[in-house]
Amino acid sequence: MSAWNLPNMLSLSRVFLVPVVMVFLTLRTQFGSIGGANVGDVLAGIIFILASITDAADGYIARKKKLVTNLGKFIDPLADKIMVVAVLVALVDLHRIPAWMVVVIISREFIVTGLRMIAASEGIVIAASKGGKLKTVSQIIGIVLLIFNIPGAIAVMWAAMFLTIWSGADYLIKGVDLLD
Repeated sequence: MSAWNLPNMLSLSRVFLVPVVMVFLTLRTQFGSIGGANVGDVLAGIIFILASITDAADGYIARKKKLVTNLGKFIDPLADKIMVVAVLVALVDLHRIPAWMVVVIISREFIVTGLRMIAASEGIVIAASKGGKLKTVSQIIGIVLLIFNIPGAIAVMWAAMFLTIWSGADYLIKGVDLLD
């Protein structure tokens, strides 16, 4: 089975879409506005949504068609983190989300990734939990609302923060034995 299958190509596409989202989001004044909406924000939001859809699609296709590869196990979570972190940093620059929230989100990702690395060195795979998946969905929804600059978006990010902390704590509690 080739590592260059459709699910892995979808994951890689997310990595390559990140700079496109960043250009539209950070150079937003260059694109003007239509009907009060900034064109850069709209294009960044649409591309971010498309990239987010590839995240759901790649995992579904890989499992359904039995196309799970080591490259996929590596690139899928990496692409997710690159996409979310890059856009969150841009949103801090645009003053749409406080930097401390982004630091909490990034810190949780480092902690869980570190725990997974320790587990992997022991031959243990820590699969994504339901809490981790809820965290991801809530972050994506919050980020989309922030990109489109929709009122109330920060309230969604508060919910995402709660799920981020809760799921991170859940991973730590379940993996505490690995830290001994």
